[in-house]
Amino acid sequence: MSKFRRALYTSLAGISFGLGIIGAFLPLMPTTVFMLLALWLASKGSPRFARWIRCHPRFGPPIVSWENEGAISRQAKYLACAMLALSMLMIVLSVESLWLQAVLIPGLALIGVWLATRPEPTRGAYANAPASPEKASTDKDILS
Repeated sequence: MSKFRRALYTSLAGISFGLGIIGAFLPLMPTTVFMLLALWLASKGSPRFARWIRCHPRFGPPIVSWENEGAISRQAKYLACAMLALSMLMIVLSVESLWLQAVLIPGLALIGVWLATRPEPTRGAYANAPASPEKASTDKDILS
């Protein structure tokens, strides 16, 4: 892969990671989507950055759990479903168009059902995660 492409992937990963951090504090911005996108982009441009994301104390465990098991924690499910319910209420109260309500509310409800049906992480879900980015790998091609 060319240096330009690697730099582009890494830059986009950094931007996505930053947006994910913003999303952790702003209720209207998603965190998980941006973190998963950052991980994917980083794995293309900078495997070291991807390992750093996986090892991040706050964002790493849910990402590793999703990668290993497709699992979402119970707390994250409750929070996401509560936010979806609040969004549906806001749509009912603020959107005048009935056809738009009829599209948005069932769509959000389906997302909530999908989230609720995801498995929860097992106790050892983070066992495959490296303890730190430095200990994750010593391969020359991965560290470059």
